[in-house]
Amino acid sequence: MTIPFDLLVSQVKLPGSGILTDIGIKGGAIAAIGSLAGASAATTFQAQGRLLLPPFVESHVHLDTTLTAGDPVWNESGTLAEGISIWTSRKKQLTRDDVLARAERTLELFIGYGVLHLRAMVDIGDPKLTALRAVMELKERYLERMQVQVIAFPQDGIVACPDNEARLEEALRLGADGVSAVPHLERTREDGILSLRKAFALAQQYGSLVHVFCDETDDEASRYLEVCASLALSTGLASKVTTAHANAAAYYNEPYFQKLLGLVKQSGISIVACPLINSVMQGRYDASPKGRGITRIQDFRRAGINVALAHDDIRTPFYPLGTGNPLDAAHMAAHLAHMCGRQDLNDIVAMITHGGAKAMQLGSYGFEQGAPKLGDPASFLLFDAAEPAELIRTRCAPRYVFSRGVLAAETQPAVTKLMNAADGRMAIP
Repeated sequence: MTIPFDLLVSQVKLPGSGILTDIGIKGGAIAAIGSLAGASAATTFQAQGRLLLPPFVESHVHLDTTLTAGDPVWNESGTLAEGISIWTSRKKQLTRDDVLARAERTLELFIGYGVLHLRAMVDIGDPKLTALRAVMELKERYLERMQVQVIAFPQDGIVACPDNEARLEEALRLGADGVSAVPHLERTREDGILSLRKAFALAQQYGSLVHVFCDETDDEASRYLEVCASLALSTGLASKVTTAHANAAAYYNEPYFQKLLGLVKQSGISIVACPLINSVMQGRYDASPKGRGITRIQDFRRAGINVALAHDDIRTPFYPLGTGNPLDAAHMAAHLAHMCGRQDLNDIVAMITHGGAKAMQLGSYGFEQGAPKLGDPASFLLFDAAEPAELIRTRCAPRYVFSRGVLAAETQPAVTKLMNAADGRMAIP
């Protein structure tokens, strides 16, 4: 007798409605949704009313620099300049095994926190492309567990470091998913624009994605977001273009910013904000009151522009903290962007799910209108929470992570035991 389902997940709570339902899974995809009591399956999993969410999406993270904070020295100033200086020295020591060990540990952290789609930035400043080759190897190794996109990232610039242009092209030939540029770190505005033109031209030639480190500065004169939007329109790359950081937008005068909103909306590009690292790295040179270190998330979202949130760095020369939990970035964004209304919090969760999926161009992400549909990949998270907004407060790991119908991670909740002072033991405050 043929068994209808490989896996039957019983009694999951749908976000928004709170309805309890069952999910039948076959061949790694959603085969049935509804009351499936009595249906036969190779395995039945009791969800016990846990909240169902789509996988988290990490749309901007550095897998080559990860877990190198303090190696060889700490970034004591906390500035971007010192971080770049330390990394420039550290990357000369890169080996395949070094990158593989650190990046793999980081991917395991992400999976435990429910990230099943990830876009990795990899510096191609090394002539041998050691880091890029290692991360590409991991991309294939983890294919059955998570989807990894690799973006070739020219940390030292494209015009300022002409060899990087050839390395970007070599990275695409090796199978990288996209190219990047860092226009605000080029020597002049004109060089910054030229670097973007070069990156977009390569993307056109190879049919790749574009993911620009854009205006990661407090300088209101840094206006490369408009250039990215214009190039997205003129090249036809449109939604294949993502701009990360965009911090300078917080300093733009209002008439200019309103004009920019229209252009960015028309272009179809996505904005990826990185609230953790930017909240500590930006505003370093501001007199008080200091800037909040984040782009104008609310304004972009209200204008209909796709916004995603990213963790970015995990214990690197640029940011010594980080856990791999996307909810940490979401929690920081809620504070910095003044988004603590009930709908705001739900919107923020959407930025680390659907917003990231749109930025990464994930055509098979699923979960339209908050619920899975037939044929979607059976990749989802189960939380001990009543609603998505609650996750911003607790920042808990998902209780269970399923990837294509297979249990990929389980996190036991922490238990605090209060001691009885009458027994001579101090109670936990």
